Amino acid sequence: MDVAKKTVGRMKHIPQRTCVGCREVLSKRQMLRIVRTTDGVRVDPTGKLTGRGAYLHDKRSCWERGLKGALAHALKTELTSDDRVHLEEFMNTLPSEAETEG
Repeated sequence: MDVAKKTVGRMKHIPQRTCVGCREVLSKRQMLRIVRTTDGVRVDPTGKLTGRGAYLHDKRSCWERGLKGALAHALKTELTSDDRVHLEEFMNTLPSEAETEG
């Protein structure tokens, strides 16, 4: 009595994260991680720095909303003026929606 083995196709788990600016859920790799470290709040391009992290899209509108308070709340900290300057400098390198729709 031969019993054919069933092959079960396993789906690879893709971590999901929520943008603190617009609350949209996407895969972790499609988002930018911001991390609270002992040196302050920084953008984490590798996604591997230690510290409490939050995620934002690479859209300026999400960053603007996040900097109004959602980001500080997600990181459970107050953004210092240095943190704010550093994050705004990074935000200004991002394309605005008008540039990306063209």
